[in-house]
Amino acid sequence: MVGLVLVSHSHEVAEGVAALARQMGGADLSIATAGGLDETGDEHPIGTDAARIVAAIEHVWSEDGVLVLMDLGSAVLSAEMALEFLDPDRREKVRLSGAPFVEGAISAAVAAKLGRPLDGVADEALGGLAGKTAHLGDDHDGAGRDGTAAATDEPAGPEVRLPIVIDLPHGLHARPAARLVQTAAAFDADVRVENVTAGRGPVSARSLNAVATLGVTVGQRVEVVARGPQATLAIDAVRALADRRFDEDPEDLIIAEPSTDPRVGRGPGEEGSIVGIPASPGIAVGPVRHLHVPELPLPDGPAGTPEGEGARLDAAIAAVRADITRQRDAAALRVGKGEAAIFDAHLLFLQDEALLGPARAGIPDRGAAAAWGDAVARLAATWEELDDPYLRERADDVRSVGRQVLAELLGVEAPHGRLGSPGILVVRDLEPADTIALDPASCRGIAVAHGGPTSHAAVLARAIGIPAVVGLGEQITRIDEGVTIGLDGGTGVVHLDPSPSAIALLEAKRAEQQEIERSARARAGAPAVTKDGRHVPIMANVGGPADITAALAAGCDGVGLFRSEFLFIARDRMPSEAEQEEVYRAAAVALEGRPLTVRTLDAGADKPLPYLGLAPEANPFLGVRGFRLTMAHPEILHAQLRALVRVSADHPVRIMFPMVATLEELELGIAAVGDVAEDLGTVPPEIGVMVEIPAAALAAAHLARVAAFFSVGTNDLTQYTLAADRGNEDLGNLADALHPSVLRLIATTAEAGAATGVPTAVCGELAGDPTATALLIGLGVDELSMSPPAIPSVKDAVRAVVLDGANALASAALACATAAEVRELLPT
Repeated sequence: MVGLVLVSHSHEVAEGVAALARQMGGADLSIATAGGLDETGDEHPIGTDAARIVAAIEHVWSEDGVLVLMDLGSAVLSAEMALEFLDPDRREKVRLSGAPFVEGAISAAVAAKLGRPLDGVADEALGGLAGKTAHLGDDHDGAGRDGTAAATDEPAGPEVRLPIVIDLPHGLHARPAARLVQTAAAFDADVRVENVTAGRGPVSARSLNAVATLGVTVGQRVEVVARGPQATLAIDAVRALADRRFDEDPEDLIIAEPSTDPRVGRGPGEEGSIVGIPASPGIAVGPVRHLHVPELPLPDGPAGTPEGEGARLDAAIAAVRADITRQRDAAALRVGKGEAAIFDAHLLFLQDEALLGPARAGIPDRGAAAAWGDAVARLAATWEELDDPYLRERADDVRSVGRQVLAELLGVEAPHGRLGSPGILVVRDLEPADTIALDPASCRGIAVAHGGPTSHAAVLARAIGIPAVVGLGEQITRIDEGVTIGLDGGTGVVHLDPSPSAIALLEAKRAEQQEIERSARARAGAPAVTKDGRHVPIMANVGGPADITAALAAGCDGVGLFRSEFLFIARDRMPSEAEQEEVYRAAAVALEGRPLTVRTLDAGADKPLPYLGLAPEANPFLGVRGFRLTMAHPEILHAQLRALVRVSADHPVRIMFPMVATLEELELGIAAVGDVAEDLGTVPPEIGVMVEIPAAALAAAHLARVAAFFSVGTNDLTQYTLAADRGNEDLGNLADALHPSVLRLIATTAEAGAATGVPTAVCGELAGDPTATALLIGLGVDELSMSPPAIPSVKDAVRAVVLDGANALASAALACATAAEVRELLPT
């Protein structure tokens, strides 16, 4: 496999991009970083070092070669110098790539994982997919490129009509329009849609832009008309979709009255503040800065032949389609189908005749790039002419997709937003590539109107170390550039135009936090022991062997959650038993005798694996996912169990089943492990259960009869207990793991475990919150597992615990009525 080296001026940026690349390429991807200069104290100074690049190349060396990607100009000079230090034989197998740093790393990761040669991986990084993507070809059957019948071919058969009154708060906007287009396109019929109320249309139901720019708002009447062999089936499917309210999340069907005063908070807070969702800890004070996205200039020179220019456009669209598909799959894995739906809309833009038709028509006169730019501008203008403000915002989506294709055509990196000068970035939405391009030296904090704490932007903000708050609402975007704000990424509060005394308090709190973090990191290697002598193992949540180095450096006592699904995504086939065993063994070896707890595949319709061909589900969070999915596909379960049991024969490996609701399910899993161990002639490893469904917590006394351990996943347990999607920013104040109902379920689980000698761990986000450490210990939790950066602070929190005080705190919290009351009991 080709090795990858990421060279950045910033250590944090390099590590953040590497984390994204591993998610796309798999946990066993051979990748190393050379970010910043050698560590000085607790910091990595900004800069690049040829010696560090040489060491990174040696670390990932492969006879297949090594690809080096760099972020800024002087990084190229350092990389070139590093090549001079290599033996000539090795130098010939190293490529320096001019590809865009983030997108190039992700594309190269996927290509390397697929086993492509060095030149192929380098081409993939540059976006050179033209030779590997089938040409869409010219039309030969009288059909348009979107599959709709040409105007001269009137479909046979009678018309079937369906009137619909749209009751969606935002009307037929991008997401429901995309679902309508996907539904209509599945049938052999010409389906058209008309906005009867506004007198617009009819338009083809196979065109997202055409449907969405009908401007259908709430209460308006549309008519869907189908003709052709499957007209009735098409109408029946559209009727079912409308009856399901276009599969919109229930929370998205509730629209709040907009605030006219940007100082009116969307949650409880002091006057002159807005409360959002904490996304990345830390405090920042500075002037508001809005994101400025530079425009790509359209070429004004002669173009190639129409055929050649058409092929270039097709290749560029194919490359962007592949990139957006990867983004969609990653979003679905992390936050479910709701987040992924907007990517589906972006993909539909790329096959929409409302955009492709004018672009291709303009190629003979203008060339591919200029014709594409003109078509995008005209279509965006059409969206902006709509009456509904929510629909008008979709013009930004068109431009975003348009910029990506135009950048491919011009052979340059797609432009991302930049800050004009230092300050706090205030933005409606933030794409991952925009986040990773931010420099912590100039971007002091990030305040985002939309999004949740598990979005890619939030994850990268934490990796880079930029304080961030998301889900602040549209009012945050109306604050003028240059206005001073104070942002607390730990509480989710944004202070608007704070007074000098308030700024002084924020600055003092920031200095105190930084000193506490430095002190905690210095003690991270020591055990976490309470004041009265109880040792609490502090474990790490990781996505692959490559993450274990950081976990060990942070002071982990082992791995409490190894997310094995990272082995299964971003590939076109299931990983083999041998591939899995290699990854699990590498993780176990790296831990040097510390325990490794592997969660079996946690996927489903909310975390789709394309090679399984899973059918869409109306509610995938309550569907066939986790252990339910692997039991339905025993070939997946048995291959994974065999790989794990082989490794467990030599290392302390534990197996944990996700999404278990009943004793019968757990018994089936334990029996499957026993059968595999018997076949392999070894002793079965410890088997535990992930408690993330309320039913499992309530049945913990029964599960404890057969389980070796419990691990409470507080993210999903909170979601299921409170019926609040944890990815929905509008429910951020409700989806709180400190709600007394969630705490009672944790206590019930721990009590059942203690009665039978079964230890209880917590591996959700709550485990990484040091303010909740004493509470969790008081509830009876024996072990905590979290992302590596949180380990030093939580270890320090354990050392401050007195068990009697923790027990009293837990009793008081369980007597509370609200999460807010619980938070008042916790240390600040």
